Amino acid sequence: MSRTRKAKAGKARRERSIAIRTIRRQPPDLRKLSRAVIAQALAEAEAEAAAQAIAAADQAPSAENMPSHEVSDDE
Repeated sequence: MSRTRKAKAGKARRERSIAIRTIRRQPPDLRKLSRAVIAQALAEAEAEAAAQAIAAADQAPSAENMPSHEVSDDE
């Protein structure tokens, strides 16, 4: 019987990489090819969204740094 390893608490999950090996088939397996392309596109979109979220968080002013607009009743 094979052993399965339990994930240890506190350890970060290692990022998985996609490996493509060439096997000549006639016709090509379009289902596998399309899944690989979709997985790559999703990974790129996720990385881009994370980068945009970080950039937006860096640019967003905090409530402390925003000037307060007080209206005077002396008019």
